[in-house]
Amino acid sequence: MLHTDTLIIGSGLAGLALALKLADRQKVTLVTKQSLLDGASRWAQGGIAAVTSEKDTPEAHFHDTLLAGAGLCDETVTRHVVQHGKQAIEWLIARGVPFTRDIGSDTGYHLTREGGHSQRRIMHAADATGDAVQKTLISLISTHPNVTILEHYLAVDLITGKKISLDDSRCYGAYALDSKTGKVITISAGNTILATGGSGKVYLYTTNPDTATGDGIAMAWRAGCRVANMEFIQFHPTCLYHPHAKSFLISEAVRGEGGILKLPDGTRFMPRHDERAELAPRDIVARAIDYEMKKHGLDCVYLDISHQSVEFIEAHFPNIYARCLSLGINISREPIPVVPAAHYTCGGVMTDLHARTDVDHLYAVGETAYTGLHGANRLASNSLLECLVFADAAVEDILSHKSCATENLPSWDESRVTDADEQIVIAHNWAELRHFMWNYVGIVRTNKRLQRAQHRIRLLQDEISEFYANFHVNPDLLELRNLVVNADLIVRSALLRRESRGLHYSKDYPDMLPDAAPTILSP
Repeated sequence: MLHTDTLIIGSGLAGLALALKLADRQKVTLVTKQSLLDGASRWAQGGIAAVTSEKDTPEAHFHDTLLAGAGLCDETVTRHVVQHGKQAIEWLIARGVPFTRDIGSDTGYHLTREGGHSQRRIMHAADATGDAVQKTLISLISTHPNVTILEHYLAVDLITGKKISLDDSRCYGAYALDSKTGKVITISAGNTILATGGSGKVYLYTTNPDTATGDGIAMAWRAGCRVANMEFIQFHPTCLYHPHAKSFLISEAVRGEGGILKLPDGTRFMPRHDERAELAPRDIVARAIDYEMKKHGLDCVYLDISHQSVEFIEAHFPNIYARCLSLGINISREPIPVVPAAHYTCGGVMTDLHARTDVDHLYAVGETAYTGLHGANRLASNSLLECLVFADAAVEDILSHKSCATENLPSWDESRVTDADEQIVIAHNWAELRHFMWNYVGIVRTNKRLQRAQHRIRLLQDEISEFYANFHVNPDLLELRNLVVNADLIVRSALLRRESRGLHYSKDYPDMLPDAAPTILSP
């Protein structure tokens, strides 16, 4: 058994920021199921939305967020986050994050603009902001004496009072599988933080890394936490369409810097769908692309930035330029083939302004959490900002009270299970789940499609539960078990929303209701 003051599950920006902010005051254990770099935060190309320029205001950022959120943003939370944006950026700069400079700017840094923003306010490190931030923080955390890092460990489940026959609902830590040895260890923690990211891998096509299997959301649900707004899955409009490109994102900033969406014959189509054209929020752009592809029977559409100079493209989008060039696409001369793909989970585990969940001593931060900031559609580059602001909130709450890890927790019991005789069952179920979620619970939905998906989910749940009860756990089984929980929550939430709002568009209910309310599910 391992004892720690705070257990952090996940090594994206939320997890790393939390670990660094807590480590000077207590012992921290950071669990990540692959390496420290293998989370979604690393792949954030665009940047971090924050008001740092005198030409911008928190009020403008606040209103842009509300507009994108289609009436479902929590205004108190939204105002709190945007007002703490500059502080979050300053913390990263102080840690050494190499944001792109601009000596002509009043901030000293280059600010880009993305869809839905009324001002240039996106702090970035070229077109690889997430990678720059993650590597900077990892260099600091990997040598900190108070931080224990467990790479290639996958959280199996949370340990709550109810699960160990105690008369309380608090969280005491978690069980974690060592992927290399197959052994499950017990981690006792005074506080546990879920920072595991979203559930993009529930869909066949996604910009997310393989780690995005909704683990934190599923574990919190099983532990008794409410979840909210799981129907709002953001599909990024522009994922590179190429047989040899796995989930490569073409940043929102390409459109922010003048990229034009076109049909194969060169016709521009976004002005027909929204007066903001390519700078409309993601949900509108994704639906427009989906509409044009279905109308014309297309495999993809095209994003054209070739009117900009090679020097401009190489300076602003060096990684996108190099990646496309390696695939035979010179974006300074030809358009980029793109399709929408599942990108961000706007819903998640319900938390308060201190990042606390319904279970005592259990927190959720980042894409795993539903804070109320994103509403029915996340405004571009607000996600990393949310990670930083709520990491601060969780740290403040954790340090405000004394909490010790429990010495005696039961070990993982595998006395009644055996080795699985056929792993093909897991692979088959995984593929089936992702296919029908893409076909039935995608960008445009109907009740009939949702009901079909729900029927298949119930069959899969029975098979997966039986497999879990009888065989030793392994990473593929644990991720599949979590994915099917997320799929169920998404479909149940979508069936409850009898309107079209933000990222949720239903052909059965195409209009938006006058009153906006979150979709809240209780275990």
